[in-house]
Amino acid sequence: MRLRPILIICTALLLAGCAQKQGGTSGKLNVVSTVGMINDAVKIVGKDEVEAVGLMGPGVDPHLYRATAGDVQKLENADAIFYGGLELEGRMTDIFVKMASKGTPTHAVSEKVPQAELREPPEFHGKFDPHIWFDVTLWKHAVESVKDGLSAKKPASKAKFEEAASAYLKELDDLNEYVQTEIAKIPKDQRVLVTAHDAFGYFGRRYGMEVIGIQGTSTATEAGAGALRTIADKIAKRKVKAIFVESSVPRATIEALQKAIQSRGWNVVIGGQLFSDAMGQDGTPEGTYIGMVRHNVDTIVKALR
Repeated sequence: MRLRPILIICTALLLAGCAQKQGGTSGKLNVVSTVGMINDAVKIVGKDEVEAVGLMGPGVDPHLYRATAGDVQKLENADAIFYGGLELEGRMTDIFVKMASKGTPTHAVSEKVPQAELREPPEFHGKFDPHIWFDVTLWKHAVESVKDGLSAKKPASKAKFEEAASAYLKELDDLNEYVQTEIAKIPKDQRVLVTAHDAFGYFGRRYGMEVIGIQGTSTATEAGAGALRTIADKIAKRKVKAIFVESSVPRATIEALQKAIQSRGWNVVIGGQLFSDAMGQDGTPEGTYIGMVRHNVDTIVKALR
């Protein structure tokens, strides 16, 4: 007779564990994302059907990020995981493979981007640039990936996810037009974007700017003194008005470049801070994908016009 209460208790504990995995008694999906841009898409598409958890906050560099024990726990408790892919989160790749092998739906949002539209920087040796969010038209594929991943996990809410994604994709179309219109205001000879690392390649290709990054596509790549001198010569010769710091990369490299340019007789200024691998603070316009893109564009145009 004593076995029956024990069986009831064990069953209750098991059901409680399942409820926790499904986001608690609310029935919401517990969805974990890596970078802020993806987490923002999950919030918008998932609406009140998801509990969105982002691992990497403002100012965090995903290229160098190491998962904490707390991060691993969040991933293990997730109903679904979304990450950038293309080795954006280089040091976390093995963790995503492990989570997928355990049966957790794990989605690289870059997978839906046609390979022909991916950039292949020379230093990547056959690999692709992961910074797809800088081309708004490519980021639409990432939103589709979020919509499909959420729908597969919670089919009963598929129509809701599709409606939210459709509305958001229209906003992204408007954003793409805004970027094109604003960048066109910069004189053609000044459409040169100089930053700490080569994160803006997709941006330059889509919106007609020459992009110069002191470091490579990943911040794990060191910037050599020779490269710094070459870039300084080019900027001074072309009289580019401004260069830019990034929120997730230390200022030291850009400040060193500024001094090198000034030593060549051209007084280049630091035109402002751009958001590259991380968004701004929660609760600010820059803490959303659309707000981040608009901030970057407005900062670039103001400095280079």
